[in-house]
Amino acid sequence: MKAQPSCPRCGRAVQPPGLWTSAWRCDAHGAVAPLQGVRAPGPAVLDTLLAQAGVPVWVPWPLPTGWVVTGFAEVGDERSGALAVAVALSGPNPLGGVGEAVIVAEDPGIGLGARIAGLEGPDPGQGFDSGPPDAKVRFDGHEVALWNLDVGRDRAAYAGEGLSHWLWLVFASADTGLLMCEVSSLRDLRDLRDGGVALEPPFGAPSPFLSRILRAEGEQD
Repeated sequence: MKAQPSCPRCGRAVQPPGLWTSAWRCDAHGAVAPLQGVRAPGPAVLDTLLAQAGVPVWVPWPLPTGWVVTGFAEVGDERSGALAVAVALSGPNPLGGVGEAVIVAEDPGIGLGARIAGLEGPDPGQGFDSGPPDAKVRFDGHEVALWNLDVGRDRAAYAGEGLSHWLWLVFASADTGLLMCEVSSLRDLRDLRDGGVALEPPFGAPSPFLSRILRAEGEQD
């Protein structure tokens, strides 16, 4: 059963556009773009997502050893297309066990990346980039600067700007953030849609981290 649209910032149910407004509305955050729920990993789901993506669909490439794509989520509707896209990944934690990561591209003010990072949001916050960057990744021959955000002990988060959209990399647990040293470059999977060099990301089981974080208010396990 398809998940009902919810607020990307808090998970509350949203009211659809009506006679007097063209916006979806959250009781807490007003006019928002709707979060459409978590999608299972797979080529068919990726093809559907790429057809409507108005922001990058990022993956680290090459992926860290043993890592796979484990889910997707998008914010928007049939009129707007996807204004935010999250790509979940899972694989070995450098310190043992299983780690998870989510890469988000989004328009300013959406709030999906901040929610996944555990911040009030909707954006990284003033001054987050006031010092030198903590990491850099390459895309299409250019460096993208990222800053480490203080988000607590259960996850690590980096934020910056890529292709004029917010770029977030969130790792769970915080120890998994050590993988940032291995993430040297990104690919935008929209290249597949636009006839770019083909790549076939490996898919794994659905991400429990992404599903837990983006559970809509009132949803049961």
